[in-house]
Amino acid sequence: MTKDPWAAIDGHSPKRLTELFAENSERLATMSLALGGMYFDWSKTHLDERLVAAFEALAEAQGFAAKREALFTGAVVNTSEGRAATHVAERGSGSAEHNDLAAAGHLRMRALVDAIEAEAFGDVTGVLHIGIGGSALGPDLVIDALGHDGTRYDVRVLSNIDGQAFEDAVSGLDPATTLVAVVSKTFTTTETLTNLNAALAWLEDHGVGDAFGRVIAITAAPEAAIEYGIDSTRILPFGETVGGRYSLWSTVGFSVALALGWPAFEELLEGAAEIDRHFRFSEGQANAPLMAAFADLTATQVLGCATRAVFAYDERLRLLPSYLQQLEMESNGKSVGTEGAPVGRKTAPVTWGGVGTDAQHAVFQLLHQGTGVVPVEFVAVIEQEDGQDDTHHRQLLLNAFAQGAALMTGRESDDGAKAYPGNRPSSAILLDRLDPRTLGALLAFYEHRTFANAVLLGINPFDQFGVELGKQMARAIDDPATRKRFDPSTRALIERAGL
Repeated sequence: MTKDPWAAIDGHSPKRLTELFAENSERLATMSLALGGMYFDWSKTHLDERLVAAFEALAEAQGFAAKREALFTGAVVNTSEGRAATHVAERGSGSAEHNDLAAAGHLRMRALVDAIEAEAFGDVTGVLHIGIGGSALGPDLVIDALGHDGTRYDVRVLSNIDGQAFEDAVSGLDPATTLVAVVSKTFTTTETLTNLNAALAWLEDHGVGDAFGRVIAITAAPEAAIEYGIDSTRILPFGETVGGRYSLWSTVGFSVALALGWPAFEELLEGAAEIDRHFRFSEGQANAPLMAAFADLTATQVLGCATRAVFAYDERLRLLPSYLQQLEMESNGKSVGTEGAPVGRKTAPVTWGGVGTDAQHAVFQLLHQGTGVVPVEFVAVIEQEDGQDDTHHRQLLLNAFAQGAALMTGRESDDGAKAYPGNRPSSAILLDRLDPRTLGALLAFYEHRTFANAVLLGINPFDQFGVELGKQMARAIDDPATRKRFDPSTRALIERAGL
């Protein structure tokens, strides 16, 4: 009988974190790693050498090395849809064929960026980037994180179908000098096309004679964009095998290249490529994304944690938790494995978070003294780049480090209301500085960590069928002929709203 590779993990009784440090003077050295301008510390998690060995055995049993190689060689890894996942090729880390296709897409994108800079579209001062999910979250994060000193164009990212979101996005933009970059993989996304229609009406209402001439479409379905009315010269295609939440590196990053400049976009790609090389060729405990996955699974499988909190102790990374919510939960929020059978264990936890030190005065009460254990990840940046006195940055970093120490050690008290149980796990990612290369490395790390978790759990991180049902029902609910099929509660809500 084949031994269950999960048995050693499921049967593990974790020691208190303080005991793990007391028993192993080398714990920090074995549970930390420096890479790509980043320092990772998992020593305050419940990972220990026995668990690492058990997870390495699980990785071998799950065929991790072969599946990792399949990712980088362009083989089918999205088994439910029969596709490769070629986002690594956008960084030059895929198969020769996919690398060439990605390079051609980048060349076309750069030519369009150069044309805009040369005023082929006339004077351009603003860009309205329209998309949703992966078509918006990545570009929004990168521009927000790296554009605090100002960007070359005023880029607004619009995703929500709410009309107020549209009005906020275009407020202050000059229609005569604004380009619209619309991103939709299929060019059928309801929210995106609704916002595009509103953008075209906004341009026309403000006297722009050729509104369609101000639109640049980024899509894996160029024929659909042409049918919509967009000229082929203003369409930037990307591959069908590039998943939306992994698409920042493709022509979806067009607004990033415009806002920050082409050299910054290239640095973003190179930072990601460095992590690609590390992830592909490093093994076991020396592999940062794989070690992070071991820590993640220690929390969900050994400790039974249902959520994971990420706190960015840097205002420039305030959108990171939102970005990770999609990456991690859309990828690994599955209950069925790659063979179609129920997984039978916890998969992705709920990802949530915020910005420190604001979060300390909002949610850390639960983290320190609540009845449930929530693993926390602290993300911080060593180098200060704002113009304020260094007291601000010093206190920011010290707060981050102190919170991790407090979660681990806790504090005893005869007064139960003032007692802190401690033994609450946390990890830390400390960036040397926040620049395009390091941010690219950080985001690629999270991508590969997500993939590693999926392989160890035996699930497919590249489909998202769970998103589709709500979309289908939203279309059906708008049709009076099918609306009557809905439950009484839903019908009553529609009637009360006057729809």
